Amino acid sequence: MILSLRFLFFGLCLAFITACSNEPGARQAKFYAFGTEIDVSLYGVSEEAANNTVNALEGSFSAVDNTWHAWRPSTLHDINRAIADQQTITINQDIADLIQLATSLAQNSEHLFNPAAGKLFELWGFHQDNWFDSRPPPTQQQIDDWILNVPNMKAITIQNGQLSSHNPNVKLGFGGFAKGFAVDQAILTLQNQGIHNALVNIGGDLRAIGQHGERPWIIGVRHPRQDGMLATIAIKGDESVFTSGDYERFFEYQGQRYPHILDPRTGRPADQATSVTVLNDNAAIADAAATALFVAGHNWPHIAAAMGIKHVMLVRPDGEIEVSPDMFERVTFINHDSAAIIRAID
Repeated sequence: MILSLRFLFFGLCLAFITACSNEPGARQAKFYAFGTEIDVSLYGVSEEAANNTVNALEGSFSAVDNTWHAWRPSTLHDINRAIADQQTITINQDIADLIQLATSLAQNSEHLFNPAAGKLFELWGFHQDNWFDSRPPPTQQQIDDWILNVPNMKAITIQNGQLSSHNPNVKLGFGGFAKGFAVDQAILTLQNQGIHNALVNIGGDLRAIGQHGERPWIIGVRHPRQDGMLATIAIKGDESVFTSGDYERFFEYQGQRYPHILDPRTGRPADQATSVTVLNDNAAIADAAATALFVAGHNWPHIAAAMGIKHVMLVRPDGEIEVSPDMFERVTFINHDSAAIIRAID
């Protein structure tokens, strides 16, 4: 999920709104946005009410994309151009609030979640539509040159509606955060439509509210190295489940695989985890935390504590599973032979 907004908005193409199984009041919508399939499941609503949500959701997702797309015309593009030109730019309060939230999350993560590192993602080619094409990785010299002037969110100043930065190496990108923010906005849109039992799933990451009839929403967590699910989680009322994994986006070159989650400390792909799943009531925070904890690797309990995250499950490269005590109480492993190492959050 990650520091340069890599999702494409192709326009919301409604596939269908249909009843789910034979359950009365259960509806499902499928459409495409951010370059991936979005599933919206609703419970306890009429067909008319379900259909009325489509235009509202289209507006919600398109507004996020129009604001935060990293390399197509957008508000974010205008902000980055102003920073590069060492100019100030006027922003509205909603944009200021989101940037300030990103700054807080970055600082709490010790800048392992670093939305100011867009130029590093450009260096690796993850800033464009064809990020998956085979290509040479950047040279070590190019990476070292970037590390000498690592930018972070402390270089951003917002005052009286004016944004500026003293560091022209800053290039903002919110891919490790925008998907969660879009999900939060979609849930708010549904709630404003009077819908209180729903699930919004964007490429496997989601937020659910209410229940699925008489039972909770049951969420599957993908296994990072095998087909099928690693575990399930039952959602309690209003919660988000976000996973960062090295299987999501990557390119290959001369037999080497280069995943898109980059460690700003080394300038290279993070390699101490294969997936990290975070449970939180806020999708944007869960999204950013999953990225930061993936980069943190073995040190994830310390970063989780700093970010206020209590529910974490990390799959290590050796296949071992580490979970926080709170997450251990919530997950049900699909393979009953699976064992987990319980690690206390610092």
